Amino acid sequence: MPYKKLKIEIKNRVAYILLDSGARFNKLSITTIRELKQAFAGLEADDNVGCIVITGYPGESFAAGADIAQMRDFTPAEAFAFGELGQSLFDMMESSAKPIIGALNGITMGGGVDLALACDIRIASESLMIAHPGAKLGIITGFCGTQKLPRLVGKNRAREIFMTSDPYSAQDALRMGLVNRVCAVDRFWGDVTDFAAGIARHSADAFRYAKKLVNASEDVDLKNGCAMELGIFSSLFSSEVTCRKMKDFLDRKRN
Repeated sequence: MPYKKLKIEIKNRVAYILLDSGARFNKLSITTIRELKQAFAGLEADDNVGCIVITGYPGESFAAGADIAQMRDFTPAEAFAFGELGQSLFDMMESSAKPIIGALNGITMGGGVDLALACDIRIASESLMIAHPGAKLGIITGFCGTQKLPRLVGKNRAREIFMTSDPYSAQDALRMGLVNRVCAVDRFWGDVTDFAAGIARHSADAFRYAKKLVNASEDVDLKNGCAMELGIFSSLFSSEVTCRKMKDFLDRKRN
């Protein structure tokens, strides 16, 4: 179906979701979030897609947060429904069997940070400017940022980010562990596409289970987590894909 706020391209088993609001900055409006949910659902079911990239490239923003003009007149009930909508999108992303890469090409603010946090890997352009400025507006995020950010960067850093509302550079984000890697502006998109294509070549089952286990590690104790891992590890040996990939690896080593 045609999208109003997105463009989708598929190449080398990688699906690229391009945020394109038609304005200078991509905003997470109700329409955009609904379209993202529909896009992720479709790509999840597509066997020709091994990896998903979400980005605002080639524009100057990844996502500049929720649409304040839309939020301004919310009633408490409408704000609650909006928060639930965003949380349902991010839960869908985190539950996806496919690796999701956030390619943070520029300005990433508020809800845009929360969107990035729902990705498995975050690659930033040197032009990244990232912040959670809700305090300046008298609000907090309703998209789980107060819960997920401390788990990623620690409570001290998270408090600073929320309380100051200050913007941080790509190198700041890298030092905090908020992004996985930073790329030069002129190499950013080439690096992102090469990285994603490399991931898409690997086993879908291995990704699916590794992602589930890593996400579950926050909620289970070490002993039970290791037992879960052992069960899934052994089950993969019934897979024809696993056997073929091991055979191919050994054949390459012999040659």
